Amino acid sequence: MPQHAQNTPVCRDCDGFATAAITTGTRHADGTRATLRVTCPACKGTGRTSAAGLAHAGR
Repeated sequence: MPQHAQNTPVCRDCDGFATAAITTGTRHADGTRATLRVTCPACKGTGRTSAAGLAHAGR
Protein backbone atom coordinates (compact mmCIF):
# COMPACT_ATOMS: atom_id res chain seq x y z
CA MET A 1 0.00 0.00 0.00
CA PRO A 2 1.38 3.42 -0.86
CA GLN A 3 2.01 5.85 1.95
CA HIS A 4 0.48 9.30 1.56
CA ALA A 5 1.90 12.41 3.15
CA GLN A 6 -0.36 14.43 5.38
CA ASN A 7 -1.83 17.53 3.81
CA THR A 8 -0.29 20.36 5.81
CA PRO A 9 -1.86 23.72 5.03
CA VAL A 10 0.77 26.25 3.95
CA CYS A 11 0.47 29.88 4.97
CA ARG A 12 -1.12 31.96 2.20
CA ASP A 13 0.86 35.08 3.01
CA CYS A 14 4.39 33.65 2.94
CA ASP A 15 3.90 30.38 0.97
CA GLY A 16 5.79 28.46 3.65
CA PHE A 17 8.85 30.74 3.66
CA ALA A 18 8.13 32.09 7.13
CA THR A 19 11.44 33.82 7.88
CA ALA A 20 13.47 36.10 5.63
CA ALA A 21 16.93 37.58 6.14
CA ILE A 22 17.16 41.12 4.80
CA THR A 23 20.51 42.85 4.40
CA THR A 24 20.70 46.42 5.65
CA GLY A 25 23.56 47.43 3.36
CA THR A 26 25.98 48.03 6.23
CA ARG A 27 28.84 45.80 7.29
CA HIS A 28 30.19 44.70 10.64
CA ALA A 29 33.81 45.33 11.65
CA ASP A 30 34.78 41.82 10.48
CA GLY A 31 33.33 42.43 6.99
CA THR A 32 30.12 40.43 7.29
CA ARG A 33 26.84 42.05 6.31
CA ALA A 34 24.35 43.23 8.92
CA THR A 35 21.02 41.44 8.43
CA LEU A 36 17.55 41.60 9.93
CA ARG A 37 15.44 38.49 10.45
CA VAL A 38 11.79 39.10 9.69
CA THR A 39 9.04 36.56 10.36
CA CYS A 40 5.62 36.33 8.74
CA PRO A 41 3.05 38.08 10.95
CA ALA A 42 0.20 35.86 9.73
CA CYS A 43 1.67 32.48 10.76
CA LYS A 44 4.10 33.83 13.41
CA GLY A 45 7.07 32.20 11.66
CA THR A 46 5.77 28.63 11.42
CA GLY A 47 5.03 28.58 7.68
CA ARG A 48 1.74 26.79 8.28
CA THR A 49 -1.80 27.84 9.01
CA SER A 50 -3.87 26.19 11.68
CA ALA A 51 -7.15 24.53 10.81
CA ALA A 52 -8.93 26.99 13.10
CA GLY A 53 -7.52 29.90 11.11
CA LEU A 54 -8.88 28.75 7.77
CA ALA A 55 -12.08 30.43 6.61
CA HIS A 56 -14.60 28.40 4.63
CA ALA A 57 -16.27 30.16 1.72
CA GLY A 58 -19.59 29.15 0.25
CA ARG A 59 -22.94 28.19 1.64
